[in-house]
Amino acid sequence: MAVDELQAIIQRCQILEEADFKGEDFNLFQVAGQKCLEDGYASELLEVIQNEKNKVIIRNMGWNLLSPLVRCIFMYKQEDDKREHCLKILDQLAQLCYPKELFLGLLEEIEQTSPEQVCQTVMLLLQPLQTVLLKLQNKKAYSVGISLAMIMNQLTPLPVPYTKQQIQEDKLGLCQCCNAVVHFAKPFVNEVVKNMEKLSEDNGMELKEELLKFCMKSLKYPLLTAQLEQLEGIEQHPFRHFATEIVDILWVMRELIPLMFLHRKGKSLHWENQEFADIEKENSEDSLACLSYLMFVQHFGIDCFPLVFSPSYLLQCNMTHIDVLLKRKEESVLSKGLDLFESCLLRMEDNSLLHQYLELRDFINVPQDLVKVMTLCPIEHLRKKSLNILQLFIDKFDAEGKYTLFRCLLKTSNHAGVEGYIIKNIKDQIHLSLMKEHDNIWFTGHHLISLLDLVLLLPEGAETDLLHNSDRIMASLNLLRYLVIKDCESDNQTGVWTTLGKIQQNFLKPLHVGLNMSKAHYEAEIKNKKENRREAQSSNTVCSVTVGGEKMPPMTTEMQLQVLHSALFTFDLIESVLARVEELIEVK
Repeated sequence: MAVDELQAIIQRCQILEEADFKGEDFNLFQVAGQKCLEDGYASELLEVIQNEKNKVIIRNMGWNLLSPLVRCIFMYKQEDDKREHCLKILDQLAQLCYPKELFLGLLEEIEQTSPEQVCQTVMLLLQPLQTVLLKLQNKKAYSVGISLAMIMNQLTPLPVPYTKQQIQEDKLGLCQCCNAVVHFAKPFVNEVVKNMEKLSEDNGMELKEELLKFCMKSLKYPLLTAQLEQLEGIEQHPFRHFATEIVDILWVMRELIPLMFLHRKGKSLHWENQEFADIEKENSEDSLACLSYLMFVQHFGIDCFPLVFSPSYLLQCNMTHIDVLLKRKEESVLSKGLDLFESCLLRMEDNSLLHQYLELRDFINVPQDLVKVMTLCPIEHLRKKSLNILQLFIDKFDAEGKYTLFRCLLKTSNHAGVEGYIIKNIKDQIHLSLMKEHDNIWFTGHHLISLLDLVLLLPEGAETDLLHNSDRIMASLNLLRYLVIKDCESDNQTGVWTTLGKIQQNFLKPLHVGLNMSKAHYEAEIKNKKENRREAQSSNTVCSVTVGGEKMPPMTTEMQLQVLHSALFTFDLIESVLARVEELIEVK
């Protein structure tokens, strides 16, 4: 019987001194203890462990029971008495065993667990792991750090619940586990805070650094990709609670405000391998971006934030973080970037952002990121939001800032729809300039003429793809029509009449030629399709189309004709506006 075997080994070891225990004794104890557990004699094993006479034996050999003990705990149902006995054994081992051996055994169990069971294993072992770490005297900071790093590394591959249903179900237990881990770290945080005035001691500083690494990892995962909006029907949102705890830890360790502004200069590890250095830099950027989102959008820790900074300075500080978030593809991260950008802009008054900010790299990068979201993101509501935020960004600049930003976006967007939108904004600014009593030098006179050189031209002359560039061309024609109507030749406030010859040469004449060529081409295509319609129907010929690298459903001849007629309609529209512009020029 398993219990008898165990008793025999115990009796033999009781007469030995601690130094006389051999490897064979350890193996026999492990086998007999494992058999007791597997055969259902957990209560008997518990009695052996609790016996004061066996204290030395358990202190040396008990940690060997960890692996079979964890297996048995998960094997028994929640209400089973045997499971309760196993949990008491685990607690006893944490109290009695040598901390170093049990610490290594606990980490090994966490490392070797399967992804499906990792959250349950971590939550089971957190309490004994905390007990062991609190008993360690040497290398406590290192041991706490390696424990938190191991736990976070095991959790990181798990998908983060995003929808309300996923958060409520919490299938893998990640929501519950994250909050258990932060509770596990609390005693060590308290120790750092308690010794805050004596942090010249190496161990105190090291422990603080390890806890800071944990907070930074937590900001990247799971908080960067987590849904953090308040959800109806969820009274205690697990990720919001976790975020609150992480921000609180940073605050009590006096690291929250430095992280917001100083970006931990000089605190990164030195890596000889450049690839590792790049990974650490990226992780740090993601974490700091998430922290800014928590502070300025979700208002975690905002009560601790000093109220002395101007809105424009806060925008400047956050532009790096916004740039990081907007370069990501995931909806959860992209939306955080847009929310952070919007939050910073809404704090500012229109026309208050000085043009000098555009000398900073991030103030050029971020609008270009927005354009990519507007044009390439497959999620409609994010595309629409990015367009609204781009307009908000434009509105905040002074006149010279708007002018500079328009020039930049016209040169870099490479998208006719975006260019058309910018040209419409230019028209609105010219209108405001003409309506005001005092002149705005940036949207009248020689500055405007320089801007019109970018607007009133065809990128490739008469060879330009007019259909592809129709949004830009229509916006340009509407702008020109507005200028001709609003600005009399005698006043010439905008300078358009001075440069009219150049506009006709670079824009109007090539557009005429391009329209004639395009219409002739599409009319010939329509005629060809109609003549071959019978043959196409008899042979079931279809046309395949590829969009964005994905093959679309086949197009029938009728569908192709519809597309061709639609193109002709666009050309007719451009031609009618062009004719009206030329008529107005002639009359004036």
